[in-house]
Amino acid sequence: MKRNDIINALKIALGFFAIIWVVYLIDLILPVNFSEFGIIPRTFSGLIGLFFAPFIHGNFVHILSNSLPFLVLTFTLFAFYPRVGWIVVVFGVVIGGVMVWLMGRGGNHVGASGLIYSMAAFLVAAGFYARSFKAIVISIIVIFLYGGLVWGVLPTRTWVSWEGHLFGAVAGVLLAFLLKNRLKPKKAE
Repeated sequence: MKRNDIINALKIALGFFAIIWVVYLIDLILPVNFSEFGIIPRTFSGLIGLFFAPFIHGNFVHILSNSLPFLVLTFTLFAFYPRVGWIVVVFGVVIGGVMVWLMGRGGNHVGASGLIYSMAAFLVAAGFYARSFKAIVISIIVIFLYGGLVWGVLPTRTWVSWEGHLFGAVAGVLLAFLLKNRLKPKKAE
C-alpha cells in the first residue's frame, strides 16, 4: 500500500461522508423531502433512487448509524483496492439497487447501508479471492468489526430495508468474484 493510496482513500471517504451529511442537512432545511428520490420498487419514478438513495437518510439516527461504517469501509476499500474501488462503489450501488427495485418490498428504500453491505461483503470475499496474506487479514478485520451486519439481512424490523442490505451484500460478493483477477498483487518486474 502506497502513501498516495492512503491519502486518496482518505479524500474519497471524507468526500462521500461530507456529501451524505450535506444532503441530509439540506433536506432538513429545505421544504423538500429528499426521501421521495429513494428506490421505490417496480415503479418508473423509483428508478431515480438507484443513483440517489445512498445519499438520502430518513432521520438523524439513520445517518448516524451509517456514518462510521461508511467512512471506515470506504477508506478501507480505496486504500487496499484502489484499482477497483470505483467499480465496487458504482456497480455495488447499481446492482444492489436494481435487485431492490425488482424484488424489494413496496415502500421507499433510502440510505447508504446497501453500499455499506456491498463494500463489507466485497472486502470479505476479496480476501478469499486475492489469496494474499494482506487481503485475508483485511477480510478477518472486516468480519471482526462488522460481522454483526449479517443480522441486517434478516427481515426483523419493518422500517429497515433488509432487502437493501441483502442485495448490497450479494452485489459485493458478486463483484469480488468478477474482479478476482484484478485483486491479486502485481508481480515484481
